[in-house]
Amino acid sequence: MSQLRVWKRIVGVEHTVITGVDVEGDGLDERVVVRVRPTRSRQGRCSQCGRRCRGYDRGGGRRRWGAVDLGAVIVELEADAPRVRCVAHGVVVAQVPWARAGARFTYAFEDTCAWLAARTAASTVAELLRVTWRTVTGIVERVVADALGGADLLDGVTRVGIDEIAHRKGHRYLTAVTDHDTGRLIWAAPGRDQATVEAFFDALGPARAARITHVSADGAEWIHAAVRAKAPQATVCLDAFHVVQWATKALDQVRRTLGNDLRQAGAHEAAAGLKGSRWALVKNPEDLTPLQRRTLAGLAKTNHGIYRAYLIKEQLRATFAAKGDHGRQLLAGVISWAARSRLEPLVKLARTLKRYKPLIDNTLTHGLSNARSEATNVHLRVLTRRSYGFHSPEALIAMAMLTRGGLCPNLPGRAK
Repeated sequence: MSQLRVWKRIVGVEHTVITGVDVEGDGLDERVVVRVRPTRSRQGRCSQCGRRCRGYDRGGGRRRWGAVDLGAVIVELEADAPRVRCVAHGVVVAQVPWARAGARFTYAFEDTCAWLAARTAASTVAELLRVTWRTVTGIVERVVADALGGADLLDGVTRVGIDEIAHRKGHRYLTAVTDHDTGRLIWAAPGRDQATVEAFFDALGPARAARITHVSADGAEWIHAAVRAKAPQATVCLDAFHVVQWATKALDQVRRTLGNDLRQAGAHEAAAGLKGSRWALVKNPEDLTPLQRRTLAGLAKTNHGIYRAYLIKEQLRATFAAKGDHGRQLLAGVISWAARSRLEPLVKLARTLKRYKPLIDNTLTHGLSNARSEATNVHLRVLTRRSYGFHSPEALIAMAMLTRGGLCPNLPGRAK
């Protein structure tokens, strides 16, 4: 095998002719410069669509692309960068087979960078690959855009979960859509309103939107309205966790109201004891410590109002564990019990449950929750915390699609 063919294997390029290799600089600035050109069949093509075009001019002359280091030595590819005139995209730099359009690095370098960015902080990747963290972010966005160009994440989707997540201070939100069958994030966009959700269904198109059978969501009316407008045949299931959370908040409000009444009456010791009972009331019974069990037993004897609110919360939780007809009977009992409790937070809870009862019945029938969407939200929070925040929602979406959407490339030269 000739020396130039060996270098072609080393730098990992295809449809490329290597015309020479030089070493420049010395010490820490030493680098290997590999002079290349596209094969004849790959010359004179538009970098946007790949169509063969007429030449326009020589462009800006010679250009270099960063490649994966060879050991501790920097490697760069050098080639001409002529421009062509495309009938669809106008005058653009000609396509090169070793790099994406607009990139300053080779495919192998960018795929390596994206693979590392999916597993560790951008600052670490930047130091390892001798680039800036902004460059890492740009590479991730470019790799994801390239992968989306060859994959349709919305194809075959029938059951989805829709939820929002705050990605930055100042009430800045993303709306994320997760496929229940694969667990993958399939769509995300900035915003938290009906128009944002409708944009997802517009991306699906009328034919595929008509094939959506189930949508899981929390109690956000702007999600429900968008589903009714764009996919009226879909069954909306209310997430069980959020429904039980309503009861937990009502229970906590009852506890705090009683504690304030005791303090105003001068019973500070009793108020302090009630304040310390919060975790005994909100935790699941099977997770209680012995001390918390004693606290709960004491409340059952001394404070029937709080204990009644606790039992209502637990019966609502049992409703989703039972499912089906039994679950619907328990739900009817919860609504009736809360409405007659003479405790304002529980009366309000009864009205809320009655309002959303058709959607809760759907959940009890189909057993669909928003757990996959919540898992995606947790993943996005971890990404945000690991990166100390993102400067734009697009950067976070690109990273989320890379790590949660199944778009992370393999390491160069490896099948997995």
